[in-house]
Amino acid sequence: MDAESRQDQILSQLKAKARLSVEELTAHFGVSSQTIRADLRELHGRGLLKRTHGGAVHVDTASSREYGARRMLNLRQKEAMGALAATLIPDESSVTLNIGTSTEQVARALSGHSGLMVLSNNINIINALIGTRPKELVLVGGAVRQSDGAIVGEDAVEFISRYKVDFAVIGASAMDADGAILDFDAREVSVARAILRNARTRILVCDGSKFDIAAPIRICDVAELDYVVTDRPPPEQFIARARQGQTEILVAEQSDG
Repeated sequence: MDAESRQDQILSQLKAKARLSVEELTAHFGVSSQTIRADLRELHGRGLLKRTHGGAVHVDTASSREYGARRMLNLRQKEAMGALAATLIPDESSVTLNIGTSTEQVARALSGHSGLMVLSNNINIINALIGTRPKELVLVGGAVRQSDGAIVGEDAVEFISRYKVDFAVIGASAMDADGAILDFDAREVSVARAILRNARTRILVCDGSKFDIAAPIRICDVAELDYVVTDRPPPEQFIARARQGQTEILVAEQSDG
């Protein structure tokens, strides 16, 4: 079993049991205690669990909630942001979207567009667009993370690098007032960077609650983006940094209904 599969299983076990020891994980997977400790260090660094003396405990953070539950967080805001971001993307263009509940809302808003070529490492996005008006759907190749339908890792990065699209749409787990756009998982960050690198116009879709989250891995700086679509005005320092890069900040208006 590779490290990624083993770590996914560790997280699944923690959701059911809340606390696990290195000893029982070593016995379950048939690997050394050093290997399990390395897994726990990585998962702790990504904010997905909390290390304890001799093991780990489950943490209930935005990065570790069940993906289905995260879809419901700030849903009205995400729908409004998705609709606004979709207005930036014309018919007959190409777009890449990454994993995330906000980018899924952008995809839903794009379902009425015609002639799009849509590339994504998010199985949920491709499934949502099957039978709609885009002319071509391309699923990034690689190993599927079963917890959320993401395709991450070096195979995904290499696949994305074969394309140059008109628009990149990414989400993120956290934003800092200084302009840093951040995430927890180095594999997801590598894919997000590849998506941005291989697009002509770069769009971040991220609700304002992400300013309250601290994540350790930098995707990019706001000044490297063309648009930030959010649900409320960001901090002044963030706006100033965006202005330096001529990045346009768009705030989605939510309906009362």
